[in-house]
Amino acid sequence: MDCNGYRQENHDQNLFPKPKVLVLEPPPVFIYHEDKLSQKFHFLKAWDSPLPLDQFLTTHAHSVQAILSHGSCPVTTNTIRLLPSLGLIVTTSAGLDQIDLQECRRRGVSVAYAGSLFSADVADIAVGLLIDALRKISAGNRYVTQGLWANNGDFSLGSKLGGRKVGIVGLGSIGLEVGKRLEPFGCNILYCSRNKKSSVSYPYYSNVCELAANCEVLIICCELNEQTRHVINKEVLLALGKKGLIINVGRGAIIDEQEMVRCLMQGEIAGAGLDVFENEPHVPSELISLDNVVLSPHRAVHTEETLMALVDLVIGNLEAFFSNKPLLSPVLLDK
Repeated sequence: MDCNGYRQENHDQNLFPKPKVLVLEPPPVFIYHEDKLSQKFHFLKAWDSPLPLDQFLTTHAHSVQAILSHGSCPVTTNTIRLLPSLGLIVTTSAGLDQIDLQECRRRGVSVAYAGSLFSADVADIAVGLLIDALRKISAGNRYVTQGLWANNGDFSLGSKLGGRKVGIVGLGSIGLEVGKRLEPFGCNILYCSRNKKSSVSYPYYSNVCELAANCEVLIICCELNEQTRHVINKEVLLALGKKGLIINVGRGAIIDEQEMVRCLMQGEIAGAGLDVFENEPHVPSELISLDNVVLSPHRAVHTEETLMALVDLVIGNLEAFFSNKPLLSPVLLDK
């Protein structure tokens, strides 16, 4: 582009400046696709500033109308109150536990989220963790790569997936996708949810402890909130029993992690497949040494295809907001 072209571009940007969007910490969609996002918006990078966060927010208080957030970065009451012009929070997560929704409701701040965009990917990981835990795929890989096969002989037996009684905690879009994937394996699906779903024929349990007592596998798909924090406690784990497996693709704090570790160490449950943890990225050291536990670094939603779709959804929600149009994936905040 020649000098005249640069002058024209700068002139256009001065006349039509890009809307400013605050980013507290960069979500994966920003890390991988910043160039595409930055074509439309000017991002204020709080994590890249030498200023303390409160001072950074105060400096930009009247120019920030939108925040781009993600699942591990909280948007607190204090953050919202320091931004009087804030009108929208776009989170790249399907979960909302990191956002103070009550303050958003009080202030009239809209929230957009990923919705069901990740459901298929998360369901894939849930089933993958289950198969791995049952058939000991990761443990078998270590057995081979550490040279134990040649020295110690055949590896221990795994277990079949077919015919298992699988309890799903939270039959939302993710839980439904998990059920669809497990039915062809011949699994019997049971579930616990806030309400009974008229659209499915799976047996329903209103109590998660009763669900655990009636299944061999418990898959956690629900969101984290005040009601579900540590809902998988000692009582539930003991009800699942010594042959039971627990798979978590929800949030780490849905399970009492300390109690789960104890149950695994003492053989009170048979094993676990975990994509999420209570204090990420810190994982209890006891879990790392166990062959009956499969661990994944909170990557259930991270596929190239879904990140590209997420870019379009983020851009669409921000464009809708700045154009005074309906959001593409709004969170309905109760009054």
